Amino acid sequence: MNEAIPVSRVTDHGTAKLMPDVDRERAWLLTVDGAPQSYVDLDEPAHLEFEYTRRLGHVLDTVAEPGRALDVLHLGGGAFTLPRYLAVTRPGSRQDVVEADRGLLDLVAEHLPLPDGSGITAHGADARAWLEAAPADSADVLVADVFGGSRVPAHLTSVDYAHRAARVLRADGVYVANLADGAPFPFLRAQLAGFATLFEELALIAEPGVLRGRRFGNAVLVAAHRPLDTAALARRAAADAFPARLEHGPALRAFIGDARPVRDEDAVPSPEPPAGAFGIG
Repeated sequence: MNEAIPVSRVTDHGTAKLMPDVDRERAWLLTVDGAPQSYVDLDEPAHLEFEYTRRLGHVLDTVAEPGRALDVLHLGGGAFTLPRYLAVTRPGSRQDVVEADRGLLDLVAEHLPLPDGSGITAHGADARAWLEAAPADSADVLVADVFGGSRVPAHLTSVDYAHRAARVLRADGVYVANLADGAPFPFLRAQLAGFATLFEELALIAEPGVLRGRRFGNAVLVAAHRPLDTAALARRAAADAFPARLEHGPALRAFIGDARPVRDEDAVPSPEPPAGAFGIG
């Protein structure tokens, strides 16, 4: 039984804090160096609190018929919000979670343990190194949600990285990533340009104010070799408690514009969020 008191620990990559939600008996917020990373309700693992997590959930709900078990690779672990979600919405799924911060894995295992038989296996490793060693054609879905603090590390932003991700996906597999940027979106446009060289189908989901350049925020990139159910995905995103817009086809190509893919030698982390963009309290 978790005591409803905050927990703070210095882990490999920063200071991690677990804070109980006063409104939900066994729900916890994980932050690393003050940046919100995960929200988990142990009693209701299908509850997704963060806006971007809900959008990732919409993608996971529509990649296959409801309830079908999937083989999923998660790059970035946090408190395992989405693996827990999939374990209850798609029981029987086999999930590997790769998290570079082993101290964080230990903290989560101690205070927010996974239920028995969850089908979730945690691995303390660098995401890029794991991809390079992983078997080809081994995942139905690859979920990338890797942030060093509030920034995506540079070695996970290049088209070379995208090639490695594509190799691990099956022919009908889907890549989905949580990214963050603000107008004029140089980082996000370059990410889309890189994945466009590898995948026939692309979509982007974000809050309309972010897409209009009014504020910095998260955007979910979706890539596949097969047609995506963009109609269902757009409906779910628009009807959510935090409405979002889906861009694909000509509108998304226009958004990418003349952006070019970034190679390893030129890769940089995603931009530093403005002060307070992702803070809490």
